[in-house]
Formats: sequence, C-alpha cells, structure tokens
Amino acid sequence: MCVLLAYEAPADSLIVRLSTAFSRNDTLEIHILFHELISNAYRNHYASGNLWQNYLTHFILSNENFFSLYCERSEAPQGSLRDVALHDFEAFMRLFSLDNEHMHYIDNFTCSGQSLSQVCEISKAIAESDSPRKIYDIVTNFYKRHGIGKLAFSRAFRFDGQELQPVEHVGDVRLSDLVGYEQQKQELVANTEAFVSGRPANNVLLYGDGGTGKSTSVKAILNEYESRGLRVIEIYKHQFRDILKLTESLRERNYKFIIFIDDLSFEEGEVEYKYLKAVIEGGIETRPDNILIYATSNRRHIVREVWKDRDDMEHKGDIHRSDTVEEKLSLASRFGVAINYSSPDRKMYHEIVRSLAKNAGLAVDDELIAGADRWEMRHGGKTGRAARQYVDYLLGKA
Repeated sequence: MCVLLAYEAPADSLIVRLSTAFSRNDTLEIHILFHELISNAYRNHYASGNLWQNYLTHFILSNENFFSLYCERSEAPQGSLRDVALHDFEAFMRLFSLDNEHMHYIDNFTCSGQSLSQVCEISKAIAESDSPRKIYDIVTNFYKRHGIGKLAFSRAFRFDGQELQPVEHVGDVRLSDLVGYEQQKQELVANTEAFVSGRPANNVLLYGDGGTGKSTSVKAILNEYESRGLRVIEIYKHQFRDILKLTESLRERNYKFIIFIDDLSFEEGEVEYKYLKAVIEGGIETRPDNILIYATSNRRHIVREVWKDRDDMEHKGDIHRSDTVEEKLSLASRFGVAINYSSPDRKMYHEIVRSLAKNAGLAVDDELIAGADRWEMRHGGKTGRAARQYVDYLLGKA
C-alpha cells in the first residue's frame, strides 16, 4: 500500500483497469486500454519506448501530494519520512515491472515528428534502476529541479477560474527579435532578473500605442527565464474576482509566477479593477513574494476617466482632485514600474521592416521601404505590427 505517493488510484483509473485486465488476461479489454494508453502518450508527448512505464512515470511526476510538494520546496526528507517513501517506491517498482504476454505491443513504441517530454528520459532511468532507493533519488531530484504537476511540464497557462490550463504553443520569440525599444527591454529585463533571483521587484505596466511589442516582450521574457523557474499565467478581466484564490494556490510553490493581463482597460461602470487593486497592494493579506503582475494597456491610467467623475471636486479656493478620479488613477500608480512603448518614428519603422525582411530572406532595397510606407498609411500607422503584416504579405506573394 502506498502511503505518501497517493498511488491508490480511483477504481476507474487506467492504472487499476489495466492491472486488473492483466490479472484476468482479458485480451479485448487489454487492447482497448492500450488504445487509451497510446492516446495519452501522444497527448502528453511521451510516445516513445515502453508506454506503460512512461505512463506510470508521468503519473508519479505529475501527482501533487504531501511528499512531492515537500520535495519541491525542500531537500529530500530523511528519517522516518524517507523510510515510508522508500516503502512506496518498492510498491511502485513492482507495478513498473508488470509484465504480460500482450506487452510487446507497447514496450518498444516508436514515433517520429513528435517533441518528447522529459518523461521518456526519466522512465528509462527508472527502468535501469535496481533498487527503490535509486528510484527515490531519481524522482526526488526531479521534484527539486523541475517541480511537479502541470507546472513541471508547461511554462505558460490560462486560468479558467478553477484551475490552470497549460498553453502549449507560446512561440520562441526572444527580446532580440524586437527591433528597437532597447531602454524598455533593459528596464523589463532588470525587473524580471531581480524577481527570479529572489530580490525585491515590482509589478509592471507596459503601456502605449497598439502594435508596438508590449505583449511580445512579455512572451520573450518567459522564453528567456523559464529555465530559471519562471511561469506565466494569463487571466482575463472577468476573472479578477477569483484572482485572490489563484494567488493563494501559488504562494507555496517553488516557482516564480508572472500573472499576465493583456490589453488591460476598464470602461465606465466596470468595477473589476477594485479586485486587482487589492491583490497588487492594499489588502489585509500580503502578496506572495513569488508572484508579480505584468499588464499591458493602451492607456497610461488604465481606467477610463470621464468629466462627470469630477462632479465631487471641491471649489473652495483649493484645488483638489475628485475622489472618483483619484480612485481610478490609483490603480496605475500601484504598478511600481511603468514602461512606455510608443509608435516608432519613420527611421525606426524602416529599421524594423529591414530587419524582418532580412530574417525572412527577402530583398532589402528601396522598393521594400517604399512599399512599407504605402502599407502603414493603409494599416494603422508606423508600428511593429504593421511591419510584420507587410513582410508576411510579401512572403505570401512570393
């Protein structure tokens, strides 16, 4: 019986069903479950080698329980806790070595064209181990280096109000791909570097004209720092009521989290910004040290201000901003770092076009620049987005 590792899976789990089918030698049921096993392997990127062992490895590396969470945050336990864990790994070892005459269908699986996860490597190391202690060392080292569960296998997530959903296709954009904006990138890197290094850092507001690379910069920051434990979680305005629940669930995890809010703005009558204010600063509970908020907005002050907000302004010789105005502007002031991304001038716009065209293998000549000028006049002005659209247009014609 597994005490710590929670291997006592529900009766309808694949582990229990396949073990039962093996004991009964139920050929039809075994082949049905093999189909499910193969589907899981492709979905979770471990369709190589012994799929049964890969499945068990993925299960143990993903299972959030007392022992795995302890190992993520601290060194592997000693004493009686270690002894109980070794007992569990002995049971896991027997399950891992389960054999059946039908196993040859999945014990040397091969596939091409798939990016394989670390599961295959860990599974092979476990298969070569000859003692529970060696498996214990392999698994606990993984917990410490990579963490557990979804956070160990994905770098970006969306929050659905209840749990994190992995985002598989983020793109391999780098800050060097963003032409210009050197000061902005340096400021963003400096703040993120301090954060992942465990030093004090600030929430960041990237504001300015549309299409200038604000969201791209955040994606690039994730790619630059994911190997150092950075994870990005994107949430939307309608989810701000649940943001406290999200931050509390992340407080004790051994990662650094950026909660990413893209295109942040509030219209008249929308009050969700009050929940965001409480999380950033001002609630009774302090924000966890491993969480920052990075937001992009086309507005410097985020919340739309209208003239009637000034109706409560005093007119007694003093100049006082209205309470309504102050409340709305206070959200932007709670971002310790505010970085402006303004539309490039014509010289910089041309430089962006040249850089993108060169990387795409297009000819860089006077006609390219003339076409870029005609393009931006019809497509929202001189922005990095317009430059990218123009180059994509030329590639589509090639």
